[in-house]
Amino acid sequence: MKEYVVFLDRATLIADLRFPEFDHTWVEHPDAQPDELADLLWRASIVIANKTPITRAVLDSCHKLRLVAVAATGVNNVDLEACRERGIAVCNIRGYADNTVPEHVFMMLLALRRNLLAWRASLKQGAWQQAERFCLFDHEIHDLAGSTLGLIGHGSVGQGVERLARAFGMEVLIAEHKGAEVIRPGHTPFDEVLARADQISLHVPLSEATRDLIGAREFGLMKRNALLINTARGGVVNEAALLSALKTRRIAGAGFDVLSGEPPRDGNPLLDLDLPNFLLTPHVAWSSREAMQRLGDQLIDNIEAFVRGEERNRVV
Repeated sequence: MKEYVVFLDRATLIADLRFPEFDHTWVEHPDAQPDELADLLWRASIVIANKTPITRAVLDSCHKLRLVAVAATGVNNVDLEACRERGIAVCNIRGYADNTVPEHVFMMLLALRRNLLAWRASLKQGAWQQAERFCLFDHEIHDLAGSTLGLIGHGSVGQGVERLARAFGMEVLIAEHKGAEVIRPGHTPFDEVLARADQISLHVPLSEATRDLIGAREFGLMKRNALLINTARGGVVNEAALLSALKTRRIAGAGFDVLSGEPPRDGNPLLDLDLPNFLLTPHVAWSSREAMQRLGDQLIDNIEAFVRGEERNRVV
């Protein structure tokens, strides 16, 4: 059987993709738009999508579709229930970002703990040039060593962050699910992690259970010297509550790689937040060249496994 493979948003992946080792037709589009999908997919037996929405309406026009291969870990762009109803398999990518995202987390932690942005501003203002002594003491610097990191989410990325944290000499607390009545071995109650951690790093998918996981109540539990790092999904943190916590110094700072709407075409209050204790990057923590190549290799492995009849990285 010849497979018809369509990659809907090839421009989202900078990698050298090898072609699958089975009889197929390969079609790719740099950035397919939602209103084009019915015309692009009516012949497809396998569709590859990173962030392109695969909705129930789209699936209604895909009568030959057998597999949705998500070129990412998160699958919230795919209507999984509609796929189940139609017997369409869904697979995703796992473990490819367990170096690149942890490194991004620590880039943000180090910049915030050591007040990098404030020091840069002081230099631009000529403070060092006018100093009476050999160095400045204008901004506080704190070490990571000896501090406590709280991890909310402990999959492959969270485990990668833990490895780096322990190398820095940090204590690590792994949070139990919010509201859980039973605490698993090696885990700490959610609220206790918020109260004890000097830094908190989020590594959970976006779902109804995790939407607004961190809001005004949770910020109220954190230390005033705490840092919050979010390289997961924007909707996991209530952005209005974050804005208030930063402006009132309820927490010491935050580093975010994600927003609730991406790209933020309608704006976002965090885009205009010009504070030395806030870092924002445009959803790039995952995208080192090495990580994207690992993703691309695994993507083709997943598709080949499906065609061979193997269940590899299956979500549905």
